Amino acid sequence: MEIISIVKQMQTHSEQTRQLDHTIGFVPTMGFLHEGHLSLIHDARKRADEVVVSIFVNPTQFGPGEDLEAYPRDLPRDIELIRQEGADIVFTPKPEELYPKNFQTFVELEKLPAHLCGISRPTHFRGVATVVTKLFNIVKPHVAVFGQKDFQQLAVIRRMVQDLNFDIEIIGAPTVREPDGLAMSSRNTYLTNEQRVSGLSLYQSLQKVQELLKNGIKNTEELIKAASELIQSYPETQIDYVSICDPDTLEDLPIIDRPALMALAVKVGKTRLIDNMILNP
Repeated sequence: MEIISIVKQMQTHSEQTRQLDHTIGFVPTMGFLHEGHLSLIHDARKRADEVVVSIFVNPTQFGPGEDLEAYPRDLPRDIELIRQEGADIVFTPKPEELYPKNFQTFVELEKLPAHLCGISRPTHFRGVATVVTKLFNIVKPHVAVFGQKDFQQLAVIRRMVQDLNFDIEIIGAPTVREPDGLAMSSRNTYLTNEQRVSGLSLYQSLQKVQELLKNGIKNTEELIKAASELIQSYPETQIDYVSICDPDTLEDLPIIDRPALMALAVKVGKTRLIDNMILNP
C-alpha cells in the first residue's frame, strides 16, 4: 500500500492507473476510522481494481465554534486499518495542499442544503461539495462510496455529480451500527457512558416511528411529536431537528403516502449526533 500526500503525485498515479484500463474506487474520509468506514472500503474493493482512501479533516465544512480543532485524529492507526482492509492508496493531503493561499472558488448547491443539517450549519455543504469536487478531480475515480448515515451529504453529492456531469458512479452504503443500535460515528468517542445511553434515543425514536407507521399512523406531525417526546425523555438531549421528508428533495411531507426519509440531529451533551431511516408505508 502506498501513502501519497501531494496532489500532483496523486493525479499522476491515477492517470497512470486509468491508462492501464484499471478502475479506481474511492472512499473519502476525515479519518479516525471505525467499522462503518471499513465497510465502505470493503464495498469499493468489490467494485474496482484499485481502491484509494483519502484522510482529510476538511476545514471548510466546519462552521464557527464547531469542533475542527478537537475533531479526533489518529493517522497511524487509520493507515494500519486501511492496510488491513486491502486498499491500495491512502491519500493524506495537508490543508495548504487543497486550500493554497488566495483560494477563492467554491461549489454551492441551491436547494438541498436548505434543509435538515443545512439549517443549523449554513456553510457546511458548501465545504462538502467543494472538497469532494477537488478530491474527485485529484483521485479521478470511476466509483465513489459514501455512507447513508450522512444521507443529506449523499444526496448533495449525487445531485452535484449529476448537475456537473462527473463521470463517476456514486454508491450509498448502509449505515453500520454498534450492537446496541447507535450509528457508528467518529464523534461517538466524545460521549460519556451516560451520554451514550442518551444517544441511543435517536435509533429508538426511528424504530418507534416505524412501528407507529405499521400500526396505521401516517400523519408526520404526530409521528415527529412521538419521536421528539422519546428523545427528550433522556437526559442531556437537545433536538436540532426531527424531519420526515422526501428522500430526493428533502422537503417536508405532511403524510407518509410513499417512501419517506426520517432524519434527525440531536445534541447529546456537546456532541451532535445524526441518524436516519427510510420509512415505507
